[in-house]
Amino acid sequence: MYNAQQTAEKIKFQAKSKNILIKNMLEDCGLNKNALSSMLSRGSWLQANNLARIADYLDCSVDYLLGRTDNPEVNK
Repeated sequence: MYNAQQTAEKIKFQAKSKNILIKNMLEDCGLNKNALSSMLSRGSWLQANNLARIADYLDCSVDYLLGRTDNPEVNK
């Protein structure tokens, strides 16, 4: 089972490691500014297409964000 809070933490970690502001990332991905906060506080999930947008924006895999792998690299 996947954990929304862990996914949100991975998103925050990846953004920080790339010097990306969460606010800007969410805006550029067309998401509500509270999307990550909802994941952290209520365990709310993003739709699959929105999670994919974030992964593309952060240049990492969805599998990494979901905790299915420790390797953030995208297989191209």
